[in-house]
Amino acid sequence: MTGLIGTFSYIAYTLGAIVCALAAVWIARRGDSSRSDRTPAIVALALTANWCFASASFEPGRPIVEVTEIARNLAWLFTLFRLFANDGRDETLRLVRPAAFSLGFVEVLQFALLLSARRYAVTPELATLVFETGTLFRIMVAVGALVLLHNLYVGAAVSSRRILRWNAAALAGLWAFDLNYFTVGYIIGEVPVELAALRGVAAAIVAIPFAMGFNQSSSNLEFRPSRAATFRFLSLMVIGAYLGLMLALARWLDMLTGDLARMTQVGLIIAAGALALIWLPSERLRGWLRVTAIKHLFKHRYDYRNEWIRFTNTIGTTGLDNSTLQERTVKALADIVDSPSGILLVPGDEGTFEVEANWLWHNSGIPAHAASTALGDVLESNELIIDFDQVREGIDHHGELALVPDWLREDHRAWAAVPLLHFDRLVGIVVLAKPLIGRKLDWEDFDLLSVVGRQLASYLAEQASQAALLEAGRFDEFNRRMAFVMHDIKNLSSQMSLLLRNAEKHADKPEFRKDMLVTLRNSADKLNSLLARLGRYGPPQSDRAVRFDLAAAVGQVSQRLGQAHPLTVLRAEPAMVEGSPEAFEQALTHLVQNAIDASDADSSVMLEAYSDGISGKVVVIDNGQGMSPHFVRNRLFEPFVSSKSGGFGIGAFESRELVRSMGGRLDVQSREGLGTRFTISLPLKSAASIIGRDQTRHKNEVV
Repeated sequence: MTGLIGTFSYIAYTLGAIVCALAAVWIARRGDSSRSDRTPAIVALALTANWCFASASFEPGRPIVEVTEIARNLAWLFTLFRLFANDGRDETLRLVRPAAFSLGFVEVLQFALLLSARRYAVTPELATLVFETGTLFRIMVAVGALVLLHNLYVGAAVSSRRILRWNAAALAGLWAFDLNYFTVGYIIGEVPVELAALRGVAAAIVAIPFAMGFNQSSSNLEFRPSRAATFRFLSLMVIGAYLGLMLALARWLDMLTGDLARMTQVGLIIAAGALALIWLPSERLRGWLRVTAIKHLFKHRYDYRNEWIRFTNTIGTTGLDNSTLQERTVKALADIVDSPSGILLVPGDEGTFEVEANWLWHNSGIPAHAASTALGDVLESNELIIDFDQVREGIDHHGELALVPDWLREDHRAWAAVPLLHFDRLVGIVVLAKPLIGRKLDWEDFDLLSVVGRQLASYLAEQASQAALLEAGRFDEFNRRMAFVMHDIKNLSSQMSLLLRNAEKHADKPEFRKDMLVTLRNSADKLNSLLARLGRYGPPQSDRAVRFDLAAAVGQVSQRLGQAHPLTVLRAEPAMVEGSPEAFEQALTHLVQNAIDASDADSSVMLEAYSDGISGKVVVIDNGQGMSPHFVRNRLFEPFVSSKSGGFGIGAFESRELVRSMGGRLDVQSREGLGTRFTISLPLKSAASIIGRDQTRHKNEVV
């Protein structure tokens, strides 16, 4: 062996000799003295160091190298037998001793082959026969040793496995390398030079865990690769297998000749490149590798430390997209189970569940009332995580089967619904999409999702409490502003009192009467202004409730505001309701003005007024930028917060309160990039009379 490979072989075998010798010394000085296999292990490592030293000093195939290798192999076989003795099974398993002696006998036959090669292998055919026979003997020994090693570890008790695992792993690596080494040599008909140079490194690698197995605390030592490292290793194995297949095909194509070979090789390169570009970066392939690794290589599905770190990073960081806490809540829960998307449903004003946040769930067909109150009650009382695959199979646990909405049954992306419970109170439901690699939910999924759901619910509840405190602070600020208004009224009252006192003395003077009229006029203007400002925030008085037509009111607002911006009345059907026309006009004016502000200058705002038989409806539609579900729910009707420069922030809030004071409701539908639709619903005069009589009848009933 010359050149670069020879130099590497010398370094590798020298390293193997040093490491094996140090391992033998370490076991002799610090190894567990109570183990019966301690002395054979020291001898085996010492003979392995001797073999590495001989291989570094002489060329492969020299008698001294072969003799030291035979001695090394016999020592390792005896060590394996003593491992059975250390486990207490050399007397109970009668087949172990004959099998071990048979493997030792096959190894001893190498002496006879060595002698035959020196004396009788005078022709190439005989030399090849001796080489192939010796190689087959080594393959037999490696296979037999691996079988015995498998029986040793599989048949050992749990306590014995903890002692034997490091030694068994090291010996498995030793004989697995030898098996591959001699198999390749038998196939190609000669010693594989490159693999021969690596045998010294393999001996050094094997010696370290083998020595660790003799540590008194070795039973507590465990090799636990992270999931990330395991996944990357499996990915490299797949890539390596792919490259090996391509090389094998290339070698096979070398046997072809002519243009056919050339065309086939070019086609193979194109096909291999296309397959590598399409298949290897596939999310589905990586997902399959991850699921396979977790299923077969780990006791638990989740690495809880890494999951907790990722969870806290997701919740605590808004990211480049400046996502809300609700969106991060869905993402944090989805990342745990490798779900590609999800939505958050929260209770609305009427108790039904509405979409609060959407994380990569590309579907605009989710209904406004996404889930019923009854379903929320079942999830809250039982802390139930819904498996939608079981729902589609007709499996019912707590009566949820009849309550799951149809849109979730029909959308096959829906995989699980996780309740978010805070002090046993349901604050939301997270619906997760099915992973790219489909699998069944198991007990570990349910336990982890339940715990994480409670943690997320506490974050959402804390944010809601902070928002309530902030709103209370805004009301306090409003009260302080009202104190200034009251101060102005007090000043006006003082001026009027002073004016009355002076009038008793100077009423007959023309100059005083002239100044008095000016002062009275200014005071009256100030009082009217203050009353107008204050009256806007109070509900209309019951004695001002009159019948009026919604279509006529819409026409008046359209005529007044249509002079500054295009307004189109699509429908104006008579709808008689009872309430305050002034309050309704004020609420409608706010909504129309907001629609004008959200629309382009040439984009018309559309109005509708009609009756559905029970309620009178007024609809305001614009084609503006629209609003997100989160903004509609948490910001649109929040008082004292305005997106306009100089706005007071109570326009939408005031419109809703005015409509509610007349027994109606204000609904909003909005899509980002499409526009917004406000709908005012007020009970018709005829329907209100029927409802009033029915309520009176129930009050008069005697139970």
